[in-house]
Amino acid sequence: MSTNEKPSKKPGEVDTTGHVWDTNLEEYNNPLPRWWLWGFYATVVFAVVYWILFPAWPVGDGFTKGLNTVTFTEDGEEVTTHWNTRSLLARDMQTGTQAVRQREMLETVGAMEYDEILADVDAMGFVNAYAKGSFGTWCAACHQTGGAGVVEQYPNLRDDHWLWGGTVEKIEETLVLGRLGYMPGYRESLNSDQLEEVASYVLSLNGYEMNDEAVSAGAEIFTGELGGCFQCHGMDAAGRTSQGAPNLTNNIWGLVDVPGAADDAERVARVASYVSGGVQRVMPAFSDRLSPTEIKVLAAYVHSLGGGQ
Repeated sequence: MSTNEKPSKKPGEVDTTGHVWDTNLEEYNNPLPRWWLWGFYATVVFAVVYWILFPAWPVGDGFTKGLNTVTFTEDGEEVTTHWNTRSLLARDMQTGTQAVRQREMLETVGAMEYDEILADVDAMGFVNAYAKGSFGTWCAACHQTGGAGVVEQYPNLRDDHWLWGGTVEKIEETLVLGRLGYMPGYRESLNSDQLEEVASYVLSLNGYEMNDEAVSAGAEIFTGELGGCFQCHGMDAAGRTSQGAPNLTNNIWGLVDVPGAADDAERVARVASYVSGGVQRVMPAFSDRLSPTEIKVLAAYVHSLGGGQ
């Protein structure tokens, strides 16, 4: 039962609100600790400042932009926009400590000759770190992340078999100009037996034991006017980098999965099918996508993947 009677206060005792229940059950008036109050006031002040400086409140189909801004460069022009994480990232990538250091290293490596880059441990350390990202962005879609390529589709960059030349200068030329790999199909000029004979001859050049008669007939087609294969691959079938014609004697098969065949008959069939259909592959030019320095760094990186020439 509540009453307004208030018992006498003892020394040092906290004041009560004046409410008493059952004669001696009182409600004390304990104030909040000062540290808690000041912390609460600080959060209120912080919230108000935050609302003023940064995007905070939704308004219709938009939001309050705040007074804080971020300035960065976009397409060669200075852009100032309200604070947001995307523009903040763009600014940090341009003016951050790591970004500045990266530009300095790019300028340093860009001013070096290829033989200097390849012989400099620090330069190659930067090349491997920087160009790995470039390779992942521009090259990995075809050549895969590690550069191993895809059999029957895209060249392996990790071996020392270079269709267009494996020097850093040639690799740079490939990146700048792009490449068009072309081999005509022979389905109209050679019958099935002749296609298998050419296949047998090519396989024999790589150590496979083929029928002697088929190999002899295939050699005549390969080096004669009927096939004319020697015009690109050479009389010794060692290939010509000037035309991107592969070496057919080193047992490296980028466009035909010969190692995956179950037996010689399947190997002959796979190579014959390739000769019959021909091939056309296009690698785009990157001169309009990457700067000369970025191409130089990427060329050195690709060269290092397969040992280069």
